[in-house]
Amino acid sequence: MKEHNKTSAHHCGCGPLSEAQKHILHERGTEPPGSSPLNDEKRPGHYECAACGARLFNANTKYESGSGWPSFFHAEPGAVGERSDSSLGMQRVEIYCTGCHGHLGHVFPDGPQPTGLRYCTNGLALHFVSE
Repeated sequence: MKEHNKTSAHHCGCGPLSEAQKHILHERGTEPPGSSPLNDEKRPGHYECAACGARLFNANTKYESGSGWPSFFHAEPGAVGERSDSSLGMQRVEIYCTGCHGHLGHVFPDGPQPTGLRYCTNGLALHFVSE
């Protein structure tokens, strides 16, 4: 993953956050589709919250959804919370880190089996740790 912008850093849990990360995690922002280098990440490992370091997803649950954002079909038990989101004139289910309540993205019921879920996640909200 690319280096964080240290000049505009905010310390929160596991390290400094860039302005873009703070916008996503703390202000419920969204990164442009297709912009995350994590879309192409294929190595074994896991994904942590960029803000607090909580383990959120195992790399073997990541799949190519075609959405433009890193997508997973299963979250680590107890790591990802859900709440209703009616912003942008539509009803969705927001996902957030239960460790720090940072915004991660949204979950949709159109994912692959065995869960049928698509955790559509902002790459800037994640930190990849390879095995």
